[in-house]
Amino acid sequence: MSELTTDLKILHEATLNNLKSSKANNTLRAYRSDFKDFGAFCGKHGFKFLPSEPKIVSLYLTHLSKNSKISTLRRRLVSISMVHKLKGHYLDTKHPIIVENLMGIRRLKGSIQKGKKPLLINNLKSIINVIDELKIEEKKKLRDKSIILIGFGGGFRRTEIISIDHEDLEFVNEGLKITVKRSKTDQFGEGMVKGLPYFNNEIYCPVKNLQKWLEISKIKSGPIFRRFSKGLSLTNKRLTDQSVVLLMKEYLNLAGIENSNFAGHSLRSGFATVAAESGADERSIMAMTGHKSTQMVRRYIKEANIFKNNALNKIKL
Repeated sequence: MSELTTDLKILHEATLNNLKSSKANNTLRAYRSDFKDFGAFCGKHGFKFLPSEPKIVSLYLTHLSKNSKISTLRRRLVSISMVHKLKGHYLDTKHPIIVENLMGIRRLKGSIQKGKKPLLINNLKSIINVIDELKIEEKKKLRDKSIILIGFGGGFRRTEIISIDHEDLEFVNEGLKITVKRSKTDQFGEGMVKGLPYFNNEIYCPVKNLQKWLEISKIKSGPIFRRFSKGLSLTNKRLTDQSVVLLMKEYLNLAGIENSNFAGHSLRSGFATVAAESGADERSIMAMTGHKSTQMVRRYIKEANIFKNNALNKIKL
């Protein structure tokens, strides 16, 4: 009997580990953060938050709707539901009081999502030019230019940029192959390879700038984008994804470009938008960005073609 109990305990622990491993660490952190806010709301009003009930969740969504976007409300609902599941509780998120409430909020607020600005070619060139003009050490210039050019050229998410190791790089005659070991849409770690060709203009070429950075930094293994310590000594510590955002905003500001509506995602969306403007089809854009759905890519293409295929161009005045 004790042996059976031990076996069941081992199976129980293994099952819990499987459940935790089914979600990326960033996703689990987001669930915890969202649920913490829900718990604070329930605590303030004397509601039980685990397990909760549809009426309480609906009140919380109404409370959030005053200052939050529809997409935020939906994400919070998913988080609340997932925490209930992970804790062994059932929450009916399809209950009419939740569904109808969300529909009403959507009607009142509207559902157009205004995303962050894409980093377009003129912005990209302005950033690189301003970095080149700065009176700072060459190795910092090369690191920062490489981060921005690789991020844009490969349509990378900021977490993917800082996750690149030297072992993920393969320089070939045509350019550079970068293996992405894991991404937001690749939760099982199947990986993908992105190919970045050489540009004719070396100033803005991601491959050439990265080669120069690796040469001056003498990095032969591990993270390619690392932190500097005081005195600009290179450490072994990987940059954070937030560093990408801060760098880009800093150089946009130095270039005289208003930076409040740019984010780390602007590199990725910028690549997709510029590629669409240049005539790339959605399949080739998705092959680089790793998008699994055409929905977002088609949105980039639509925005890129807003003037190119404008009916007003046919009207002669």
